[in-house]
Amino acid sequence: MVIKHIMVLLFLVFRLSSATVTYNVQSFGAKSDGRSDSKKAFLKAWSLSCNSTSPASIYVPAGRYLIASALTFSGQGCKSRAITFNIAGTLVAPSSYNAIGDAQVWIKFYIVKNVTINGGTLDAQGSSLWACKTSGKACPKGSTTLGFYHSQNIVISKLRSLNSQMFHMLLYSCKNAKIQGVSIVAPGLSPNTDGIHLTYSTGITILSSKISTGDDCVSIGPGNSNIWIEKVVCGPGHGISIGSLGWEREEPGVQNVTVKTTTFVGTTNGLRIKAWARSSNGFVNGVYFKGATMMNVKFPIIIDGNYCPNNNNCPNEASGVKISNVVYENVHGTSATRVAVKFDCSKGNPCSGIVLKNVDLKFGGQPANSSCSYAAGTASGLLQPTSCL
Repeated sequence: MVIKHIMVLLFLVFRLSSATVTYNVQSFGAKSDGRSDSKKAFLKAWSLSCNSTSPASIYVPAGRYLIASALTFSGQGCKSRAITFNIAGTLVAPSSYNAIGDAQVWIKFYIVKNVTINGGTLDAQGSSLWACKTSGKACPKGSTTLGFYHSQNIVISKLRSLNSQMFHMLLYSCKNAKIQGVSIVAPGLSPNTDGIHLTYSTGITILSSKISTGDDCVSIGPGNSNIWIEKVVCGPGHGISIGSLGWEREEPGVQNVTVKTTTFVGTTNGLRIKAWARSSNGFVNGVYFKGATMMNVKFPIIIDGNYCPNNNNCPNEASGVKISNVVYENVHGTSATRVAVKFDCSKGNPCSGIVLKNVDLKFGGQPANSSCSYAAGTASGLLQPTSCL
């Protein structure tokens, strides 16, 4: 009987310790009027969640919540095993770009574990900064809307990002993250507004998302591995890009990337790999592009191994980035230019192990062309345009 009571007590203690505690940001002074700065309320809710010995939830009710300056959620010293943001409302940045324009990130998570963001909208109101940049005036660089740094076991689900000043979402040196069902929206001419940017990260999954922006829908920078992208619709934008790589002489490579079941609508590029025309020990190895639909895409398939926009910062060198073992399978649709497949590889480091399988791309109702420089590989199945490998 004593043992039975002890077991029941232990069960109740376990249930209590594992029960989720919820903190409503309005309880700490957050106002949903879009005018009152709610930053302190969010930090208070985070502090209590972080210090909870139970899993914690931060609830953001419907309404617009002004976050008037850069906000950092630090996970250092957190006791909680998991923290979830359930967002029904919108977090909005000030209309003046100077408020966050010199901050690296508007909403930053630093060294966190087991953090989930469910729902909600982040509105960075970046249009005034884009206008400043377009005018040629002196402007701040701009802020990334949402950034995770040195973090692991992250989930971002059904979040909407509007009009970021710079990148919409950034994962830097992260491990095991899932981004699913997100919506990213900015005009096609908004500068440097990459949808999702990955750097030095591993085990990242991006699923079932719609990205419309002014730069790469997804950009995969140096040092990334084990990346899975599936069911992403991109457009407008610059496509899904690996790179740019090779800016640094000493640079970690990119490997084991899978991109499946994607659709590109009116984008500049479709599936792109780009490397600076500079000396570097970077590399790309083990990339699998499968099942892509192109709809009036300027460059549906492109490897640019001589990337040098405006001929700046390129010291007349061949790219040192080695690109190998890249597969393109079941890619079809329409190209906005006659050259639908372009492999412009480095003379100093030719591309190798390129595979084309069942590629059907047309230009103006006619078969398109392909172009190869310093590229080697194999081709099979239906091939339009004819392979130049």
